Amino acid sequence: MDGFDIALPGRPVVHIREMCLADEAELVQGFERLSQEARYMRFLHVFRQPDLKRVRAQLASFPEAGVGVVATVPAADGIDIVGSAIAVFDTNRARCEFAITVAASFSGAGLATALMKTLIDESTRRGVKEMEGFVLAENQRMLRLARRLGFSVIPDPDDATVRICRMALGNP
Repeated sequence: MDGFDIALPGRPVVHIREMCLADEAELVQGFERLSQEARYMRFLHVFRQPDLKRVRAQLASFPEAGVGVVATVPAADGIDIVGSAIAVFDTNRARCEFAITVAASFSGAGLATALMKTLIDESTRRGVKEMEGFVLAENQRMLRLARRLGFSVIPDPDDATVRICRMALGNP
């Protein structure tokens, strides 16, 4: 995937590109900037600190076991990651599970849409046939975005607080 820049209203230009191992420190910084509510919405429960072993394993698994994209802006220390999205493939690449995080300062500017469209395109290009995500029922912004992008949204039969967002992906 080639990286690209997008202009968002009232924000600095954002660069979207694939995640890499070198993003670990910036991903951790981004996690630390998330509010408790944002952590809950993203992970379905609150983490006080990121699991570095899991972060490293996830980064090392790309691109074979999934795709990750980050949205960066220039910062005093180089860059800040202001958004990220991942799709983790099942063993035969028939299906993937997505997750997305956007910094509060970029919420409502269209960054989540750009990240999700990039994730959908990359997953489709890699031959994945279906994408799904598990979203808290109270996370109405994410559920509206999923519906706008063509996902079906249904209650999780095992958890009334969760909605399953699912979309069939086209052929590459």
